[in-house]
Amino acid sequence: MISVMVVDDNPIVRAALSGWLGLLPGIQVSGQAADGREAVALARRDRPTVTLLDHRMPVADGLAVLGELVAHTCVLVLTSDASPQLIAAMLRGGARGYLVHGAFDPAELHRAVLAVVAGQGWLSPVAAAVAAAAVREQAERERTERDLAERRRLARSRFGLTRREQEVLGQVAQGLSNAAIAHRLMLAEKTVKNHLQHIFAKLGVASRTEAVVVWTGQR
Repeated sequence: MISVMVVDDNPIVRAALSGWLGLLPGIQVSGQAADGREAVALARRDRPTVTLLDHRMPVADGLAVLGELVAHTCVLVLTSDASPQLIAAMLRGGARGYLVHGAFDPAELHRAVLAVVAGQGWLSPVAAAVAAAAVREQAERERTERDLAERRRLARSRFGLTRREQEVLGQVAQGLSNAAIAHRLMLAEKTVKNHLQHIFAKLGVASRTEAVVVWTGQR
């Protein structure tokens, strides 16, 4: 027999979910909680097989107590929030599945409960689409960052700056003055000025701003 705890601040939702679960074979409702703190207390006491967890609740929301809950029960998030950030945070925090209100029926709820009990993940189509889009966006960001880093590496390698000149230009890119750079790198201010003259010559520029633009690969 699979025991399930229902956690939602809406008593109508709790009653509806408990009613659905009560009709499913091999499942019994072990308890209900209206907020995150109450859910943790019941999870510690009753050790339900699965907890259906809402996110937006008073006292403590679902994400805030997820870490404590997963130590005692399998968590299946069931909420109306389908934001990529929340889905990703819940899954990283240990939730085994994610269902979105209005996008599942009792049959899918049953399958989801059985799946998480078996150690499998379960995402409703809405959550899966959001999660897939988030993965694609992250992959694109990482690819863009890698391409930019490679362009910068190739651009920098052709200028022939010494290690010290690179250090000085790195400080310039942070907006530091010659005096501040001299202090940070423990150099004389005149030495910093000399390094900048050499940097400008090697990069073919006439100003600090141009040097930073060229050095960071923006042109």
